[in-house]
Amino acid sequence: MKVITGGVTAAKGFEAAGVEASIKYKNRKDMALIYSQKPCVLAGTFTSNVVKAAPVLWDKKVVEESAFGQAVIVNAGIANACTGKEGYEYCKKTALRGSKALGIPEESVLVASTGVIGMQLPIDRIEAGIDKLAGAKADTIEAGTQAAEAIMTTDTHSKQAAVEIEIGGVTVTLGGMSKGSGMIHPNMCTMLAFVTTDAVISKDVLTKIVKEDVTDTFNMISVDGDTSTNDTLLVMANGMAGNEEIKEGTPEFEAFKEAVHYINETLAKMMAGDGEGATALIEAKVIGAAAKEDARKLSKSVVSSSLTKAAVYGHDANFGRMICALGYSGVSFDPDKIELFFESKAGRIQVFKDGVSTNYDEEEASRILAQPEVRILADMKMGSEEATAWGCDLTYDYVKINADYRS
Repeated sequence: MKVITGGVTAAKGFEAAGVEASIKYKNRKDMALIYSQKPCVLAGTFTSNVVKAAPVLWDKKVVEESAFGQAVIVNAGIANACTGKEGYEYCKKTALRGSKALGIPEESVLVASTGVIGMQLPIDRIEAGIDKLAGAKADTIEAGTQAAEAIMTTDTHSKQAAVEIEIGGVTVTLGGMSKGSGMIHPNMCTMLAFVTTDAVISKDVLTKIVKEDVTDTFNMISVDGDTSTNDTLLVMANGMAGNEEIKEGTPEFEAFKEAVHYINETLAKMMAGDGEGATALIEAKVIGAAAKEDARKLSKSVVSSSLTKAAVYGHDANFGRMICALGYSGVSFDPDKIELFFESKAGRIQVFKDGVSTNYDEEEASRILAQPEVRILADMKMGSEEATAWGCDLTYDYVKINADYRS
């Protein structure tokens, strides 16, 4: 696998654009397009929140019922959530305008929205924005970057990733972009992610890979404990690489699965590290668990803890925060057996062993926690399973950003 520069336009046949449509923001790009020159096999996963935004309902229908997908139209600023029948009709109108502007079937157009909940979309601006997107689309890295920038809300930077792999001597490319900075919590964490590939693969096989992989990538991040109404991951495969079809149980399947995992994990970590007001990416890794699901629960509990997040922000090596989070995770273990470490580029220090503090050097521990990327490692001493979760520290700015979010 070769990591390359790019995002959603990295794979053959994919074009993108980002334009200013004044949906809510002024003087910035706020609408994006992903377009494939050929029809695509689709796979997707969506929010587990009972309250689902209109675009989520539309996309679920397209993914499950349409013969193929060919374009995604995204707006930032207004989420089109809690907007009733009118909001869903705006999804239809968006798809219809996209169909006309791009010359593709209405049922092949997916839509996504992110931003304030409860506001209706200015459909006239959405439709005008679609026309601008259709005229601006291109297959360049720059066009992909403009699309990635256009879907941002409180994100501080765009998020992209791309890789190449060899399938039967043919180069297959995958690229992706995502956004998400707040209202992020495991279970299809407001998160939007789009992955494109030119691989030849069936819908069933692609869906299997995507649904399994989100368990250890996008579902393992948490910024603030809030699961959004709009969470969406869409994967599009147009087959333009011309490789032999990827079949389950083959080396090619494993190679493609690894590439999907890299894209998803990279985008997930970017979102976790760019949490609203964050100064540090926190990685919570649990090893030595009795079962895989136990490891997931334990690591997510640590990274989701507000007290853990606050301790990292303050560079305070208060291991009690992490031990407490492990203890209420719902997993049974012997606290006298576990070991706890803090790690970063500044070093590694053990802070807990045999049920008590290791009498570690507080200043050294504080230096380790002061880095922009911090790992909390817990060895449960119960088995061989492990899992990793990602989050960020909790700062004063998180409250400021969300207190003023609608202003």
